[in-house]
Amino acid sequence: MKISTKGRYGLRVMLELASHSGQGALRVEQIARRQGISAKYIHVLVSSLRSAGLVNTVRGPNGGCTLARSPSAITALDVVAALEGASAPVECVLDAAGCKRSAECATREVWCEVAAAMDRVLAGLTLEQLARRQRDKEAGRAATSNYQI
Repeated sequence: MKISTKGRYGLRVMLELASHSGQGALRVEQIARRQGISAKYIHVLVSSLRSAGLVNTVRGPNGGCTLARSPSAITALDVVAALEGASAPVECVLDAAGCKRSAECATREVWCEVAAAMDRVLAGLTLEQLARRQRDKEAGRAATSNYQI
C-alpha cells in the first residue's frame, strides 16, 4: 500500500506551514522553493486542504497560505485523509457489504487491522510534533531513536 504523491507532498506543504506558524502567510512560491515541489501542484494541494478546513488562503501582495488551526490541532491523518481519502488497503474494509465473503473472511480482519494501525500512527502525529522532528534534523540531531513508530 502506498500513499500517493498527493498525500506525501501535501504533508510536506503542511509541515512547511507548521514550521512557520504565527509568522504570517507563506507564499506558494516560497513553499515550492523550500520543498522542491512545483508551485502549480501546490496550488492543487492547497485547494483540497482549504476545502477540508486545514488551510486558509489570502490573496494579494501580502497573501499566501496559513494553517487554519494550530499545528498541535492538526494531525498527519487529517492531512492524508483530506488528500487521499480513507486509508483502507482493500475495498471491503470500507464496505463489508460489498463482498459476500466478508462475514467469514479472516483476511478482511487483517486488512482492517492494517488500516487501523496506519490510522493510529498518522492520528498520533501532529504537525507540531512533525515540525519539531524537522527542526531536530535540520540542527543535525538525527534523533530517530527518540521517535517511536
